[in-house]
Formats: sequence, structure tokens, C-alpha cells
Amino acid sequence: MKNTRQLSITVLCILVAILTRHSHAQPTTEEAKATLRKATLFYHKTVSTHGGYLWAYSADLKLREGEGVADKNTIWIQPPGTPSVGKAFLNAYAATGDKVHLDAATAAAHALLQGQLRSGGWDRKIVFDPDQRRKYAYRVDKQRRKQADQTLLDDDMTQAAIRFLIKYDKATHFKHKPIREAIAYALHKLLTAQFPNGAWYQWWKGNPTKRDLSKYPVKSASYPSRWPRVWPNTWTGRYFLNDDVVMDVIDTLLLAWQVYQKNRFLNAAKKAGDFLILAQMPDPQPAWAQQYDPNMNPVWDRKFEPPAITGLESQNVLTTLIKLYRWTGDKKYLKPIPDALTYLKKSQLKPGKLARFYELKTNRPLYFKRRGKIYTLTYNADDLPSHYGFIVNSKLPQIERRYLAVLNLPKSKLFPTPSKPKLTQSLTTAAQTAITQLTPQGAWIEKGQLKYNKTTPPSGIIQSTTFIKNTNILAQFIQASN
Repeated sequence: MKNTRQLSITVLCILVAILTRHSHAQPTTEEAKATLRKATLFYHKTVSTHGGYLWAYSADLKLREGEGVADKNTIWIQPPGTPSVGKAFLNAYAATGDKVHLDAATAAAHALLQGQLRSGGWDRKIVFDPDQRRKYAYRVDKQRRKQADQTLLDDDMTQAAIRFLIKYDKATHFKHKPIREAIAYALHKLLTAQFPNGAWYQWWKGNPTKRDLSKYPVKSASYPSRWPRVWPNTWTGRYFLNDDVVMDVIDTLLLAWQVYQKNRFLNAAKKAGDFLILAQMPDPQPAWAQQYDPNMNPVWDRKFEPPAITGLESQNVLTTLIKLYRWTGDKKYLKPIPDALTYLKKSQLKPGKLARFYELKTNRPLYFKRRGKIYTLTYNADDLPSHYGFIVNSKLPQIERRYLAVLNLPKSKLFPTPSKPKLTQSLTTAAQTAITQLTPQGAWIEKGQLKYNKTTPPSGIIQSTTFIKNTNILAQFIQASN
């Protein structure tokens, strides 16, 4: 009798636990909307300065950083900075219609206008301190001599800013003239900076038209007869795939064409795709390098980025080529893919892993060892510097599935269209976690280190990456639930 009673109590406890867990895993859309609203208000009203954002903060907001220590008069462009947070606000607004999110996105958009350079794009950060601002050639400020005017394309800086502003312009029905003017100015300079073969360098200063285009012939990639094994401390690269420079520009131009229907944007994206075709190395390594000189030979960039075939950027090129085919229907963008996939699959270090660098022609994986500021090339992966990914994940199975899928698509279904999120259990669980973890003040606080401040705040840290992730999860949950 006693055992039967204990068994009944145990079963009852298990059922209660299951029902409780199930109820906790099923948030309502109203809970999700309320969480989004509270999180946006906190991030906009309390965390933001000048309408913009950094990468991370101590929970008490006394310490701040982007890719470096920052103060209250500095905001960051480089993702996950101001454009990335602004895009999350737009996603929340699209899901809820709550003007709180649009107001936050508006502040972020106008913050970007304060940092657009006369060269057309953005640096990695925007400074608002009056003494510091005098050093930069911001369009909205008085012009002075010897001001920094360098538009950056590496790490998706200028591209991310343009894409957010375009999405904001569309979300607000093209009513904000200063936003439209900034977008038009940035896109004009971006097209002007494109090389004759369709590529871009990672930055430009002032007016990008002031260069001798005869020095940049349109030709296919080839192997250099020899290359220095020690970093030459010079930068001869002109065409950049490193940091996904060209691929991010293509994404930006395709969005601009989709929203504004101006063929010059599509034509520039197609021309950039033509460069990706030209940049594919010949056999025995039909993939891509990180950077090329004007003769289309792979060359050094930084002291730990040698002339080599790259396992990471090559995969991103393949993804972009598939995208260009879907947007244009032109099968020339698919032609480089089979050979590249075959080569990259054979080059895997083990299933799921590729080297970042493969030696030209021999295809031996290349690594570095570091002693102080000195980097030395090696074939040995036992003593790798930790600040850079010399071994990367392979996305080849997913890329191959995507490639095979588009081959069988009729042209009428090629053009990508947005799909409504599906209400999966994983999305529901993630939404519940985001709701549960938000503090009463409206912050997602976590344990962690502020890398550039070199400290682990006892109060915890607030990260833009986490805000963006959770905001997008809740927005997707709301859309899927509706």
C-alpha cells in the first residue's frame, strides 16, 4: 500500500513537471510583444548615446567598447554596431507595428547621418565629441583641411550602414529626404569606386574616381611565379574578397535594386559577379584567394594572411554565386561551382573542417606560429595564434544542397521571396528563454568579459549581439504565431 501510494505521488509529480515545463515553453504573442517593447525602450533610452550603439557594455554602463575601448561620445558602425541594432528594431517594428521600435530605428538612422563621410561611406565608428569630430570629414560638418575621409568596406562597415538605411527608407515609405539623399550619395560613391573588372578595394579616400584605370586590366586570376614566404610589409592587393568585401557589396547592391528598381545597381552587382568568375583560380585549385594584385595574382594582406587559396571566403563566394543566379537567372554564375566544390571537399582536413589557407599549387594547409609581433609560416597546426581562425568550419554540404536545389528550379521560381517564419518548437523555446532572461529593467544581462577593457564586470555585461539575437527571435515568434 505504501509503495503504491509513493508510486502515485511520483507519477503525479512527473505529470506536474511535464505540464509546468510545457506551459513555460508556450509564451503568448502578447508576452513576446511586451518583452520586445521593454527591451527596445531600455536599449534606446538607457543604453544608446546619440542614437547609436557599441558592441558591449558593463551592466552598470560605466564601461563601453566596440573593437576598442569607447566612451559615451562614440558609437560603432562595424557589426554588431549601430546598423545591426537598427535593423533589429526594424524587424521588431515589422512584427508588432509598435512605434516604439520605429522611433529607436529612426534615432539610429539619424545617428548614421552624423557620421557619413564626404568620401561617401563610413569609418568603423562615429565620434560626437566636438574636438574629435574636427578630425573627420563628416558630410554634415564644416569642411576643414587634413580631415580623415576614409570609407571602409572591410568587415561589412559601409555596406551594413547602407543596407540598414535602405530598409529604414522603405519601412518609412520613403518620406525622409535626408535619409534618401545619404543613401543616394553613398551608392553613387560605391559604384564609382568599382574597378573595371567589377571588384572593390577594402577602402578609399576622398574621390574614388581619381585613379589611373589603365593600371587595372580585366583579366583572369593566375598563379604568381613565386611569392615571398615572409610578409613584405607592403600592401599590393587591390581586389578584396577578404572579410567578404565584394560579397557584402553585392548583397547591398541587390537590396538597392530590389527597393529602388534602378538597373545601375543590378548591373554593378552582376559586374561584381563577373569578377568572382574571373577570380577563380585555375587548376589544380579552382577556388579563390583572399586578395589579388592588379595582375590577378594572390598576394599578402596582413602579416598572417599570405597569398593562398582560402577555405573560408571561397565558401562565401559560392553562396554569393548561387544568390546571383537566383536574382538574374544567368547560369554563368553557376559554372564555377562544381569544380570548386569538388576541390574543396577533397581539401577538407577532416569532415566538417577546412584550413583557412592552402599553399598555392601544392595545396598543403598553411598555418602560422607567433612569437611576439613576429609571424612565421608553417605547415604545423600545433601552435596557432588564437586571434584568427586558421581552421574553419566547412559549409560544403549545405552549399551543395543549395546548388542542386536551384538547378531544378524553374525560372519562374528562381527569384528569392521572403517566407514567413515557422512556429517550431526550437523557436518557441528560444522565445521563452528570451522572455524569461529579460531583467525587470529591460536588459539581457549575462556573465562575461569586456575584451578591450580587459575586465570581467561583477555586474555582468550587456552585448549588442545578444540584444539583436533575442529581438530577432521574438519578432520571428510573433510573426510565426500570427
